[in-house]
Amino acid sequence: MADKSKILFVGGTGYIGKFMVEASAKSGHPTFVLVREATLSNASKSELIDSFRSLGVTFLYGDLYDHESLVEAIKQVDVVISTLGHWLLPDQGKLLAAIKEAGNVKRFFPSEFGQDVDRVSAVEPAKEMFASKAQFRREIEASGVPYTYVAANFFAGYFLPTLSQPGATAPPRDKAIILGDGNQKVVINKEEDIGTYTIKAVDDPRTLNKVLYLRPPNNTLSFNELVSLWEKKIGKTLEKDYIPEKEVLKNIHESPFPTNVIIALSHSAFVKGDQTNFEIEPSFGVEASALYPDVKYTSVDESLDQFV
Repeated sequence: MADKSKILFVGGTGYIGKFMVEASAKSGHPTFVLVREATLSNASKSELIDSFRSLGVTFLYGDLYDHESLVEAIKQVDVVISTLGHWLLPDQGKLLAAIKEAGNVKRFFPSEFGQDVDRVSAVEPAKEMFASKAQFRREIEASGVPYTYVAANFFAGYFLPTLSQPGATAPPRDKAIILGDGNQKVVINKEEDIGTYTIKAVDDPRTLNKVLYLRPPNNTLSFNELVSLWEKKIGKTLEKDYIPEKEVLKNIHESPFPTNVIIALSHSAFVKGDQTNFEIEPSFGVEASALYPDVKYTSVDESLDQFV
């Protein structure tokens, strides 16, 4: 334990945060979660809080909007991992300011865990969202705070239950709607594995001031390959409806918020291939499954079994 960094999570009771916290505690890192007092007595969070307690997680009282409490919490740890929800991302600067004042943080992981925001060709309204995350990266770099950015791409828990089919509640059994030609490669990772790889990177000098890309070979596939995998599992050939890019762009333009954001993100990944259309150069990034071959990650093929 002595040589493992103490990790503070801000946003640790959120969707991806809970997987990160669990991975941290199970790997033997002294694990701290910043919480408001109200969170610990929130009935909807009680099961999660009890689970964290059973793993030996320490709760520190504080608030993103209370600078002194942030600084006090940060001074007790070595690494800060932000898993704040997207609506709080504009206020991550408050966290960076507290990290700078505390002066003791060996590594900061800002809340990202999606596509690499410096290597996307998204259209509005996703373009502005990516741009604000990229701007925050520049602020981190200018501050001199050591960092790691995690590009985890798609979350399996969001994507696989419907294969990203509009309005669906289960994977398709008759027809699949496919944006573009379906040949661009995307990456779909299980949330537990995202947590495992992120925590592995915490004390690794190879990930310092780099982007950690999660592109395991068995989770990197085109939509056509994904549909083919699903067809084999259900023993049925699906009708395929390919939506040309021009129509996808029209749908983005005509859809209300937040549907327009979701389609724009899908356009970036499925049509433009923004998750995989570049080589990972050692100057800016490293790939997780190559760095940590000991991690037995869950493949997309295995993940799909639960929906058959």
